[in-house]
Amino acid sequence: MEYLSRDDKLLAHECKLWAEGFLFVGGVDEVGRGPLAGPVVAAAVVFPVDAEIPAVDDSKKLTEKQRSELRGAILAVPGVRYGIAEMSVEDIDRMNILQASRQAMRLAVGQIAEIDYLLVDGLPVPGFDMPCTALVKGDSRSASIAAASILAKVYRDELMVRMAGEYPGYGFEHNMGYGTESHLDALKRLGVCPLHRKSFAPVRDILDPPPEQLELF
Repeated sequence: MEYLSRDDKLLAHECKLWAEGFLFVGGVDEVGRGPLAGPVVAAAVVFPVDAEIPAVDDSKKLTEKQRSELRGAILAVPGVRYGIAEMSVEDIDRMNILQASRQAMRLAVGQIAEIDYLLVDGLPVPGFDMPCTALVKGDSRSASIAAASILAKVYRDELMVRMAGEYPGYGFEHNMGYGTESHLDALKRLGVCPLHRKSFAPVRDILDPPPEQLELF
């Protein structure tokens, strides 16, 4: 397993905050905003100041095998703290995906009492009771956020593989709920299952098809 050096760009934000006296710098990220099915999942990670940190990266840039290996390496770091939270399909349909994603982040962070500074992937998220910095593309700029993205991605992917056995035919074990061509074909053929997000247009249009346009000529 490779580890990050202290001058690696992925540790620039953490090292700056550690030097300022913050001991528990956390990163938070979410996965699953785009799929048509399944929950949105967030994870938060805090690495100890003196830890050897695995050579993490944005989970989207890694293979399934790499993510799995890094998940194990992250959890094996002595003193690491982490939290994982999900918001269900029902939560997403009730709150909308943006608010559900933010709530998943807040719940994941809330599982780590010691965080004294938080690095947030993307745009600012309200509702945290500690100082925060939002980093656009943070999973490529912060080791803590990258680690959080890996934990959240592996957790959600494993969940969707399990759900594929409960709701066969949609290919959840391959598409993870995203709107691939084969998933959309299955949705039209099999209809909507309880794991689908009814507020998302492709699913909503199956449940309540838009009126056909009259041909003028």
